[in-house]
Amino acid sequence: MLPKLSFILGGAASGKSAFAEQLVIQTGAPRVYIATAQVFDAEMRAKVDAHLTMRGTDWRTIEAPTDLSDAFASINQDEVVLLDCATMWLSNHMMAEADIAAETEGLLAQINDCSGRVVVVSNEVGMGIVPDNALARRFRDAQGKLNQQIAAQAELAVFVVAGLPNVLKGQLP
Repeated sequence: MLPKLSFILGGAASGKSAFAEQLVIQTGAPRVYIATAQVFDAEMRAKVDAHLTMRGTDWRTIEAPTDLSDAFASINQDEVVLLDCATMWLSNHMMAEADIAAETEGLLAQINDCSGRVVVVSNEVGMGIVPDNALARRFRDAQGKLNQQIAAQAELAVFVVAGLPNVLKGQLP
């Protein structure tokens, strides 16, 4: 059985979202997709539309780029929620110059208080070169800290590389 909190981590285009979606689908439970991406151009609109089409109508989708409190509060006990992704959520808050520590504390509390099971997808951004500008370095550091905090709270943590899941913590259902 899928635990209360699962954390799926990987690089860009690693297959982490597809893996997370399959974890949720395999539960057989009603599923909710919390989308954190914001659409600012036609390319992003096409990507979001393609993801919606690919998931199909068996998902309830909630668009929540920054404030996840209502989204998590709307989850029923029998539902499994997929938050995709923590990286976009963090980026949205950083671009809004929000208090990242306070927002992170709120996110972790909302996940903990959620009635249903939660799967969080996030990017591992610390395996490349040191970014050449201050904003990118702050983002990398904040993302690393957020990932560590979610992983500490999670019962299952999986790192996906080239579509292959590598269990870091816990056991796959």
